[in-house]
Amino acid sequence: MMKLKVAGTWGGILEVDLENWTLTMLRNEVANRSGLDPESIKLICAGKILKADDGDDDPKTLAQLGIKENSKILSSRGAAPGEGKAIMAEEERSRRLSRLKAAATALSKRHVDGSLPMEDYNIELEDQGGQQVKFGSETDQSAAMMGLMLHAKAKSLIETDLYVDALEVLAMAEESFLLCDPKILELVDNIPIMEIDIVWCYFLLRDLKCLSDAGFRLVKARKGLERAHGKDLSRVRLLQAGQCPELALYVRLELLEGVVAYHTGQNDKALNALKSAHAKLLQLQIPDETLSVVMGMGFHEKDAKRALRLNNKDIATSVDFLIEERAKRAQKHKDDLQRQKEILEQKTYGVTPMNKAVDMQMLDRLVLIGYARDLAAESLRRHENDFQKALDALTSPDVNSSIQVYIESRKRKRQEQHVGVTVDELVSMGFERGQATSALEVGGKREDIIQRLLSSPAANPVNPGTASASGSAFTENGGATSSTNNEIVAEAEDAEMEDDTADEIASNGEEEGRDLEIEGDIADEIAKVDALSAYDINLDKEVEAINEYLVMLDASQDSG
Repeated sequence: MMKLKVAGTWGGILEVDLENWTLTMLRNEVANRSGLDPESIKLICAGKILKADDGDDDPKTLAQLGIKENSKILSSRGAAPGEGKAIMAEEERSRRLSRLKAAATALSKRHVDGSLPMEDYNIELEDQGGQQVKFGSETDQSAAMMGLMLHAKAKSLIETDLYVDALEVLAMAEESFLLCDPKILELVDNIPIMEIDIVWCYFLLRDLKCLSDAGFRLVKARKGLERAHGKDLSRVRLLQAGQCPELALYVRLELLEGVVAYHTGQNDKALNALKSAHAKLLQLQIPDETLSVVMGMGFHEKDAKRALRLNNKDIATSVDFLIEERAKRAQKHKDDLQRQKEILEQKTYGVTPMNKAVDMQMLDRLVLIGYARDLAAESLRRHENDFQKALDALTSPDVNSSIQVYIESRKRKRQEQHVGVTVDELVSMGFERGQATSALEVGGKREDIIQRLLSSPAANPVNPGTASASGSAFTENGGATSSTNNEIVAEAEDAEMEDDTADEIASNGEEEGRDLEIEGDIADEIAKVDALSAYDINLDKEVEAINEYLVMLDASQDSG
């Protein structure tokens, strides 16, 4: 027997028969001592990876591979078959979750502070009545919005049985909510619902290691719901006009309370919680005949079931509720379309020096006073949406004129970009600057504009050098007849140079640095959510779990 010195995943001296041992035998021995899969072990000797001839009926011995007594063998761990794919999948999952957090952070910040780039969708905080809510500081609003977006994404992950991913996203949401003023969050039920969702993931993963954390979270959830819903649900009854949206949520809460009690040896507490959950479950069961009546009036099964649950199975009240909800959805759709139009309009005005969008409410106020919309928007843009400063600029004849010159210059520039030819290029071809400007204003393709100029009776192409000089004279003398107006033109040109960057951000650069895929994914998830989504729970898993644990409790009592 000869000795080999092994280091790496396992270190020590191995006694081997160099004439009879194969590489596979050596790898198996090192793997056994390392506690690893032999397929994941790589052996290196004298700087070379040792490889066996797997297809050879008579594999080489260690001696034939050049290994001698006291040779040093380095053992390293590679990826076993299938393990490499798992590692890559885990890395991809980790990257996607990081992208999700970054995108949610960016979305929440932009929607709160009004900075660009702007999305073609709108995200707002709403209460249970569907009304827009603004509370606290920008930090509070941004943190709450980010928490809600991540919570919505986590719920969708739970629905697709991705419970580990859901827990990670819920942890991100919890981290975001912690940045809010606690007093602000005391009156909303998003936090306690999130606590319930976290424990629900523990339960679905059958993770008994988290029992102590689960119990702590359920206590917080119970207290949080009592604060938000009021003692004996008085507040939620008032907000929901006597409806009962919360029953399904309490079924899940009491089921989880019963499960935690059972696994911590508190059988009496577990039995009471599970019986209470079962009683609420019976309240939520909708008779097929009742459901058929409501569906027969033209409503989808899911909507009909929700309405009947909310309204104690009363058909007339449920139908009224569904009609009202349909009207609300139609109005919301109309409002969303209007907001999208506003966003598209905002994009045409560019951004302020601080990279913010033009304030549309301020713009409407200036338009009501009598100023042209594009003129008022440019003044607001230049003055960081300060209404008074923008108004002062518009009432100053010189500044007002300079803004108008700039707007016309910007329009011409955009027109040139659209048709692919500039005034200067046309002037260099021999056309007069005034003719070139007029031709561009009419519009059309590059070839059409040039043909129109050539066909014009007034066309008189001259030497390009002369035309260029003539053009300069036209701009200097025809475009500005006094020293004051010369200053206005200069100011407009300076403004155009300063704002080229803003225009570029508004038109071409808005996707730079953004994760459009993940942002769109978040927006899609939020679009599915309404004021009652948190309570609209499919209880199939809860039914199975309540029955399972009640049987287990009966069995434990019989054995006792």
